[in-house]
Amino acid sequence: MKFSGILITLKGIAMGAADVVPGVSGGTIAFITGIYEELIDSIKSLNLKTLRLILKGEFKSFWKAVNGNFLLRLLSGIAISILSLAKLITYLLDYHTILIWSFFFGLIIASIVLIAKDIKRWKTHVYISIVIGSVVSFLITIATPTQSPDSLLFLFFAGFVAIIAMILPGISGAFILLLLGAYSTVIGTLNNFREGLASMNSALILSNGSKIFIFILGCVAGLMAFSRILSWMFHHHKDSTLALLTGFMVGSLNKVWPWKKTGLTRIAHEGKENEAVIPFIQENVWPWNFGKDFTLEQSLSIIPDSDPKILSALVLMVFGILLIGLLHRFSPNNE
Repeated sequence: MKFSGILITLKGIAMGAADVVPGVSGGTIAFITGIYEELIDSIKSLNLKTLRLILKGEFKSFWKAVNGNFLLRLLSGIAISILSLAKLITYLLDYHTILIWSFFFGLIIASIVLIAKDIKRWKTHVYISIVIGSVVSFLITIATPTQSPDSLLFLFFAGFVAIIAMILPGISGAFILLLLGAYSTVIGTLNNFREGLASMNSALILSNGSKIFIFILGCVAGLMAFSRILSWMFHHHKDSTLALLTGFMVGSLNKVWPWKKTGLTRIAHEGKENEAVIPFIQENVWPWNFGKDFTLEQSLSIIPDSDPKILSALVLMVFGILLIGLLHRFSPNNE
């Protein structure tokens, strides 16, 4: 594989890592690394016309028409990242909450600046688009998550809705799953499937693999439906589209603010023994107010200590900003 191919896979790994985190969008990573429009256009090319090429046995023509090498490398990176990092990121969110959110806060701040810089003409409709995007994204971040069933039909629906958010910079597909009540189910299924592969447990592989397959079908359906709309918007109203996406990211900052106070908790997996108590509804606080008025349950079960870790958080914010600058430096438009 050429260096450019390896680079696309690495960008896919970065997208997958972002998509696992509720509040961060893989679409953000795709955008600032310069592959966003190519991704949308490649997905859009998967239609009845190109599928007929497979039926005719014209596999090379099909592969070229859908930009197969690009999609394969990118999706491989995303799959590798999600399967390998799901458990790690879950651990970091549980035990190093402030630090991990600070890192992603820095990522999004830098991404907002880079995306806004691509807007060519700052007219009234551009400002309106930013406001609309910010308000919509903010309202999503303050919505109350729900508890839901993990039926196959619901997993299909969750995949359909979440994938649309995942390809939109600023709107987190993982957070949409959280709102739908499917986040724990999806992450748990991925972890169980990975453990099944590691231990060669066929029962775990089949039971969790079927759920993953249905979820992926929902994702594919969502991509097929939405990519055409997004591609049209980019080609006909690019400045307004960029402004809308910038607004989505501005509104999402509310979700990734590192210092939070938990108002309501829930059991990670209802009906299972020895399950962790995790935050359910939270509100943002200033760093100097972090740790005040915690209940005993919160201090023991959710937050290991009340130290706001301001210096460490600022260092990780800066690191996130620098990382985005580095990724942007190696985007196709800047090489």
